[in-house]
Formats: sequence, C-alpha cells, structure tokens
Amino acid sequence: MSKLIAPSILAADFANLQRDIEMVNESEADWFHIDIMDGVFVPNISFGMPVLKAINKYAGKIIDVHLMIVDPDRYIDTFAELGADILTVHYEACPHLHRTLQAIKAAGMRTGVALNPHTNVSLLEDVITDIDLVCMMSVNPGFGGQSFIENTYKKVKQLKEIIADNNASTQIEIDGGVTDQNAKQLVEAGADVLVAGSFVFKSTNPSETIKDLRSIANS
Repeated sequence: MSKLIAPSILAADFANLQRDIEMVNESEADWFHIDIMDGVFVPNISFGMPVLKAINKYAGKIIDVHLMIVDPDRYIDTFAELGADILTVHYEACPHLHRTLQAIKAAGMRTGVALNPHTNVSLLEDVITDIDLVCMMSVNPGFGGQSFIENTYKKVKQLKEIIADNNASTQIEIDGGVTDQNAKQLVEAGADVLVAGSFVFKSTNPSETIKDLRSIANS
C-alpha cells in the first residue's frame, strides 16, 4: 500500500485559500489535513465550522479533520455534516474514548485518535481495533512550524507492534515537523500517512514539494 501525503491547511495562505485548496487538488497529495483548535485544549485558535464548510466546497480529496478541542463529542455530527471523512479526537480529551469512537463510526466517518508527545502508545491497546487512524503528534500540538521530536520514531515502532499483535488495520499518521529529511525514516518505522504544513506551503513550489515528499515516502 502506498504511503500518503496530507498537506496541513493550517499552513496555507488564508487570503488565497481557494487557490491553495485547488493546488492540493491538482497535486499528488492524497488527503487534506484540517486542524481545528479551540484555544482551550491547545494554546491557539485556528478556524471553525464556516471555514471547514468553505474548504469542503472546493476540496476534491479525503478530508482528514483533526480536533484539538475539549469535549469533541458535542460536535461529532456537525463535522460529519460538514464533510469530514476522517474525524480524529485526542486521547487526552476523551474520558470515554470507546464511546466517542462508536459515535464517530455511527456518524459515517472513519475514526482517528491523536496522541500528544508525552502519551504512551500502549494506552491504545484496548481500543486499537476500533481505530482507523492514529495521529502521532511529533510536535506539541497548537502551533505550526515546530521542530520534530526525535522520540517519535520509537513510538511509531511500538505502535506498529501493537497494531500487528491485535491484527488491526489501523493506519499511522505523523503530524508535526515532517520534511524531506525525516520522511523516509518515519515510513521505515511504520508510518502510513505524513502530514506536512509549513514544509509544503512555505516552499517555493508547493506542488513540486508534495510530489517530492510522496516520492521519498514511497521509494
């Protein structure tokens, strides 16, 4: 199975959002990665429902929504209505994670669980077969453009073992500080999806950067 690239729209030019969405549509990217931040769970506010609705209007690929918010259960049906294909919630924000995952599935979306850098992957073992995607935070969540945390490689390998031991089909996504310098090593550790924000959108040719990253990940 080929490795996927998911440009993070948080790093796009919001004065030219439609242009950047159409660039992703025409590129070799596989998914749109959308970060929703509430200023409570993380120390930043990104964008909410109206912007996601606008993105969905033009996006022609999978919409991968990453909720960095408290009490995400309140909005599960709303994000389904707004076009999310995958809905990722943070382990740290869900005291009743199994119930939350069931609700996401019931709303017709694929289930995702994100882990902060300090959270041990073993905590997902009891629900791994209910998770379609684990989003491994390789920076502290809340801001784009941060440096990659090297311990991520070890965590990816540990998570890959848990997935294999439970005969699960869960994909591993890496979010934060992904570049052409670590993409190959992340894939070798077990990553399936690479989220890239600043590395893509701040490059001189974002479409070419996506193509190069995808090539490295699948070489």
